[in-house]
Amino acid sequence: MKQVDTAEAGQGGAGRRGTGAGTWRERIRRATRAASRPGLWKRGRVLAALALLLGLFMLLHAQIPNRIGNLGSLVETFLPWFGLLIPVLLIGALWRRSASAVAALLLPVVVWLNLFGGLLGDKSHPGGGLTVAQHNVGAGNPDPAGTATDLATAGADVLALVELTEQARGTYESELAEAYAYHTVQGTVGLWSKLPLSDTQPVDIKMDAGPLADTKPVDIKMTYTRALRATVTTDQGPLAVYVAHLGSARVNLKAGFWTAHRDRNAQALGQAIAAEQNERVVLLGDLNGTMDDRAFASITAQLSSAQDAAGNGFGFTWPAEFPVVRIDQILVRGVKAESSWVLPATGSDHRPVAARITP
Repeated sequence: MKQVDTAEAGQGGAGRRGTGAGTWRERIRRATRAASRPGLWKRGRVLAALALLLGLFMLLHAQIPNRIGNLGSLVETFLPWFGLLIPVLLIGALWRRSASAVAALLLPVVVWLNLFGGLLGDKSHPGGGLTVAQHNVGAGNPDPAGTATDLATAGADVLALVELTEQARGTYESELAEAYAYHTVQGTVGLWSKLPLSDTQPVDIKMDAGPLADTKPVDIKMTYTRALRATVTTDQGPLAVYVAHLGSARVNLKAGFWTAHRDRNAQALGQAIAAEQNERVVLLGDLNGTMDDRAFASITAQLSSAQDAAGNGFGFTWPAEFPVVRIDQILVRGVKAESSWVLPATGSDHRPVAARITP
């Protein structure tokens, strides 16, 4: 009797196990049939095509010509934001239940992550013996004294200011005098330092006036000396520091993305840095463009971005109320960037940037 019961129990257990295995096999078969249904792959072909085009667009951005309205540079300026189209297309693909569209989205996802995924994490390191900062203080800044106080309390060892006006220059000099023993101003750019400065001189970046040249309110006088070079004495030796404010970039219905002055400035600045004898160089400035823009190739071929190397996120700086691009840069050569960050907004339409470096 016990033997019969045992056998029956064993058969029942086997039956239950068999039923479970059969259930899983059936589920797999159903999933396979569902995935192989023609409708899942035929639906959403337009979405799939758009996903592939988006991926190729970002992958081949350097091939977009600048001949018509500087379209290539315009795309590269806002290139990270094209990633926002990925979730939009994904929602459409899920709504249409299109397997082909979901699969096609792998291309733009991989391309975007390859281009910008490295910026998403915090790459800062402890250490760094020198803090440098840069700020476009804004020609129309209503509170230069408050901006100067904010910058002084930020604690940078070397501070570069651009878009200084004749009216506001004295305010910055007096407000920063206690924190910085050394400073130089050349035209509309200035450098304040806690360490000795030497060999200060303007840098000719060939800013020429024209019908679309920078325009400021008539009561704000600006000169066209917009770059300087100085040597900062550090414990590790001399450090060449460049401060620059390149020409503006504007969207114009007739000219498109107009960057003629800026691009000429960038070429001239690149030539000046190429001629620099000091191997240790820092460039602080409002370059009016992102480092993805091909117009800065002569600069990025020599210097690397502190934000890319040691920042946390994209580090957007303009406009101050809701930054969408990083046009304020800290670039280095021969020194190591340990961390890079964006400072809180001041009365300017730009946000300040700072970095700790090991000279």
